[in-house]
Amino acid sequence: MTNFQKPVTAGESDLERWRPYIQQCLDREPRGLRAIVAWDEQGRPRVIQVALVVDGKPFPTVFWLIDPALCLAIDRLEAAGCIAGLQQRVNASPELRAAMRLDHEKHQAIRAATMTPTERKLLESSGMMAAFTTRGIGGIQEPDRIRCLHTWYAAHCVQSNAVGDMIDELLADGRVPFISDAQS
Repeated sequence: MTNFQKPVTAGESDLERWRPYIQQCLDREPRGLRAIVAWDEQGRPRVIQVALVVDGKPFPTVFWLIDPALCLAIDRLEAAGCIAGLQQRVNASPELRAAMRLDHEKHQAIRAATMTPTERKLLESSGMMAAFTTRGIGGIQEPDRIRCLHTWYAAHCVQSNAVGDMIDELLADGRVPFISDAQS
């Protein structure tokens, strides 16, 4: 997806129907749960969207990856040192750095489009709006740095991005197998 379009989300009754599953995936009650924005191949929630302000505090990570198999595979990528390897690719490529800056800008636009008037008012009145207007995916400040593969991939499931594309390559080459029983 190149231009953000609101993804097909679960209706309110579906959101409540999936709440126990989401809670199980997170191992806690979801805070600020707003929508399910991506689904796995079996029709289960893969990515959730949360409110931008939770308990009166800014929450710049809009999308959360909850798919157990993907979370495990990405955990393994991170444990294997893939962030450093991907960062080396980024550092060596002006094109990748430019793509990442554009990805952050697109994500800021998504964040702005999903901000409620109440959230906007609170963030502006408390001086916290910069956390949303100057930071990118996952609240990242440096536009060409990779911090957490999970946040990049959650955003990628909603709108394709450069880091998500690199994660897809790593997952597709079979070095980090999916654990099918993680979804059961």
